[in-house]
Amino acid sequence: MSSGRARRAVFSVALCAGLVTLLAACSTPEDPDAGTNGVGKLTAVEIEKKAQAAVDGAAAVRLSGALVSQGETYRLNMRLKENGGTGSVTSADDTFELMRVEDDLWLKADAGFWTHESEGGSDGEASAPTTSDTEAADKLQDKYVKVPQDDKSYKQLRGFTDIKVLLGGLLSLHGELTKGDHSKVGGIRTIKVIASKGAGGTLDVSLQGVPYPLQLMRAGGAGTLTLTDWGKDFTLEAPPKGQTVDYGSDLPESSSSSDG
Repeated sequence: MSSGRARRAVFSVALCAGLVTLLAACSTPEDPDAGTNGVGKLTAVEIEKKAQAAVDGAAAVRLSGALVSQGETYRLNMRLKENGGTGSVTSADDTFELMRVEDDLWLKADAGFWTHESEGGSDGEASAPTTSDTEAADKLQDKYVKVPQDDKSYKQLRGFTDIKVLLGGLLSLHGELTKGDHSKVGGIRTIKVIASKGAGGTLDVSLQGVPYPLQLMRAGGAGTLTLTDWGKDFTLEAPPKGQTVDYGSDLPESSSSSDG
């Protein structure tokens, strides 16, 4: 290659490199809110208000994840709407299913749930299940047992199926709100709202479509909940009579009623 051609080649390479550097320097950062619902441009307080308004107007939701209440950890997988809900609740010792249609509430669990140790010994120690306990458990296992409304466990269990109770009580943030990073939950773009630098909870709000809350890290390490299927209706019907048991005015003692 002649010296003239070599110089022209070097000049071309240098020119291209210079143009690339110039273009990079002149380019602007990508707007993280481009193509979104615009909520990410609001203040933290405004975002929280938008999310709460979306919750108040929602007809249905699926709620799953861990909830810590009174020292007990529950894992929830519930579908909820205005007139009831259905799904499962798992504690350290038991897993049971719940279904509510209007004011009628049913609980379904295996025999182990209904078989319990009772405090009946003279030394105050727990005693083994009695024969009547075992017989009751055999009768109730894997059946939808109707929970009487005057039973002490009714209000607690109903709370797991009530969209207003669960969302109203669980989605609250505590303390001064600040806007966090853009993120994703289940592939959906979100903006974080952080309360008291995280100590008061962190909420991920959707940047796509309606600004529903999609994930909540509760204050004080009280669990992380994911919220999906906002507004998606689902069939909610009373269980067939062949799968139900009406135990009477009071349920037998179990973890559902002893935990209070």
